[in-house]
Amino acid sequence: MKTPVAVYSESTPNPNTMKFVTSLKLSSTAVEFNTPEEADEAPLAARIFSFPFVTDVFISNNFITVTKANSVEWIEVTNELREYIKNYLQAGYEVFKVQPTILEEQSNTANVAAHTAPTNDVEKKIIDLMEEYIKPAVESDGGAIFFDSYQNGVLKVELRGACSGCPSSTATLKNGIQSLFNRMMPEIKEVVAING
Repeated sequence: MKTPVAVYSESTPNPNTMKFVTSLKLSSTAVEFNTPEEADEAPLAARIFSFPFVTDVFISNNFITVTKANSVEWIEVTNELREYIKNYLQAGYEVFKVQPTILEEQSNTANVAAHTAPTNDVEKKIIDLMEEYIKPAVESDGGAIFFDSYQNGVLKVELRGACSGCPSSTATLKNGIQSLFNRMMPEIKEVVAING
């Protein structure tokens, strides 16, 4: 007997993106698919792209964020998509054909989050602060944030999932992330998203 799977939806600050939280661990790393072709090694993402309104699929930890086209409203499609994801997972179908870490190594297609390793103590402190304070808040909004680089007082980060292209991401960067670093690491003068 298969274990029941729970899936519920949450709105995100990005009005075009909905977060679908599951009772299963889906991925150990964040993977984003911007086109159906990129989802070759991720059958669940490929199936979600079969809905004509889907423009982006992001899978991380125990959630999937789906970005829709402006042609539909979430109220029209959320329940159908939630039930589809639940039934797919409950049937035991695979989420990935290969582990997301292997996708990262082959990352010609899928946008697997590049985890930049720290090269010095300052970068290590930045990454530790992001992991402890920023990452959980961004994940709760259906997205992900990753350290890219730090040089001359400028911290560059990469936003994925619901945060990528979100109208409020600039405010999040300036009011949330920047102010945290102003308090904890005043040497960081500016935080910029390399993809935002």
